[in-house]
Amino acid sequence: MIAKKDFFINGRWSAPKSTRVHDVIDPSTEEACAQIVLGDMADTHAAVAAAKAAFASWSQTPPAERLALVEKILKIYMARAEDMAQAISLEMGAPIDLARKGQVGAGAWHITNFIAAFKSFEFLRPLGAHAPNDRIALEPIGVVGLITPWNWPMNQVTLKAIPALLAGCTMVLKPSEMAPLSSIVFAEILEAAGTPAGVFNLVNGDGVGVGTQLSSHPDVEMISFTGSTRAGIAITKASADNLKRVCLELGGKGANVIFADADEKAVARGTQHVFINSGQSCNAPTRMLVEKSIYAKAVEIAAGVAAQTKVGSSHDAGNHIGPVVSARQFDRVQSLIQKGIDEGARLVAGGVGRPEGLNRGFFVRPTVFADVNNAMTIAREEIFGPVLSIIPFENEDEAVRIANDTPYGLTNYVQSQDGEKRNRVARRLRSGMVEMNGRARAAGSPFGGVKASGRAREGGHWGIEEFLEVKAISGWA
Repeated sequence: MIAKKDFFINGRWSAPKSTRVHDVIDPSTEEACAQIVLGDMADTHAAVAAAKAAFASWSQTPPAERLALVEKILKIYMARAEDMAQAISLEMGAPIDLARKGQVGAGAWHITNFIAAFKSFEFLRPLGAHAPNDRIALEPIGVVGLITPWNWPMNQVTLKAIPALLAGCTMVLKPSEMAPLSSIVFAEILEAAGTPAGVFNLVNGDGVGVGTQLSSHPDVEMISFTGSTRAGIAITKASADNLKRVCLELGGKGANVIFADADEKAVARGTQHVFINSGQSCNAPTRMLVEKSIYAKAVEIAAGVAAQTKVGSSHDAGNHIGPVVSARQFDRVQSLIQKGIDEGARLVAGGVGRPEGLNRGFFVRPTVFADVNNAMTIAREEIFGPVLSIIPFENEDEAVRIANDTPYGLTNYVQSQDGEKRNRVARRLRSGMVEMNGRARAAGSPFGGVKASGRAREGGHWGIEEFLEVKAISGWA
């Protein structure tokens, strides 16, 4: 049993004031694999106080000094990549090969991209040619609370902590209590890189405790949160009395609009995208909208992909999907699969229960429903499991209407060989991101949504700007 009970506060590891021990569960075995402590108000106060004390000096450091620190962090991060992969695989169930390449790789990708964006970042900018003596200054907002999820731990931690460091902010990180081990490794990396005391602090805890304490703390100027829409609403309310900035990256129910002229791999590609990370991705294209002339074939292809998708332990090497993160998540996914059956969707692959040969662990059968309509629960709610809903459409207008008929607005997808149609549909879709024909967004592209998906913009210069205040100055000499 791994014991990681200390918190990283003011540049050192120290015993928490709280005595609330929490078991971290290995989702592949359902057994406790580690113990942490869930912090209380005294721990939160100590971390915020350390960050507040460090802000005066850190906010005034030259940008080149902050850049040098992040470059050193990246170097140490890469040296500890295997430690990070093992922690992620153990705590949240990503198969070890995915943990090494996708999970750890996401963190390295973001750190690298922030370094590139920062090298051309201007903290003092002219207002315009019409106002030669006016300047716009971008200045660090202050102490920030970073609340991160369990599904892509380093993806989200690096999207928050790295731009906050570069902006000149100090911070307190509260990772998910279900996946804290990777963030502890991250704290060790920042310690080894020589991050000044108080600039980065880590307190483990749950949302009701440390999460709410950070959100309502008068000395925290900003909360950056990634997680469920329900929790995002609660954080916004808790933050309201202090008028702090709240940046939310929340859930999604992405539509993948596949036209009849899409390339032959579009359906298989979209189905595989849903199953990656056991469906536990907010940007997963979980609603596949298919033009009716190719609908029957698309259903057949998607069912075949599901049948060929292997499920197994996160500790095994290979190209398979692992378990979902917890018993609670397993039960929720199972109930929504049953709900799909009960509401009349046609089950063409998977279904309730564990895959054959797996009687322990939070494993879910890769599942595909056909003949779904957009009023069904499985088309409305974010399932966060390996479950695909296929919906037919007649024409472009109907496809756009169905795609936009959702509380969410994170990522949508378009598949067509007609460039003008692709572009037209992309502009009509209400979402923060649109990916077309299997092309991933490029380095520096902002990640974020609209509506119930929140309105954060993480990544590139947008991600750095989220942690900055805008000051207008006249009479500049």
